[in-house]
Amino acid sequence: MSTKTLATALPSETVHITTNPVTEPFWQAAKERRLTAAQCAVCGAFRMPPTPFCPECQSDSIAWPELSGAATLYSFAVVHGFPGLPDITLVSAVVDLPDAPGARLISNIIDIDPDEVEIGMSLTVDFHPISDDWLLPVFRASGKE
Repeated sequence: MSTKTLATALPSETVHITTNPVTEPFWQAAKERRLTAAQCAVCGAFRMPPTPFCPECQSDSIAWPELSGAATLYSFAVVHGFPGLPDITLVSAVVDLPDAPGARLISNIIDIDPDEVEIGMSLTVDFHPISDDWLLPVFRASGKE
């Protein structure tokens, strides 16, 4: 009898980020266990990843509203093994953020049998520790926190 391997995040020490003035508010919020998205302070358009200028109106004014943490799975891939980590199973995902229309976030779904992952499923944000004391937004199936 075989046991299924649940999807996980990469080990903390293997994930490193680099911030800049445009992306740092996102990472600072994540460090506080809050999910945010860049929103144009002029026209209200959301954008992820954050960019210095709004693609709709070209304004450089950015707001960072806190989101609920709810998401819907838009697309995914199951990865069995990773360089140097042959036994790891990852579910890499693109998620829609309903609180930020038009914004999508690339992340991972954790603590789930990859065979149970379905496009359109409801997800909830969680935060996984990574290097340098940062936290990475990851997602779980709603109701499985």
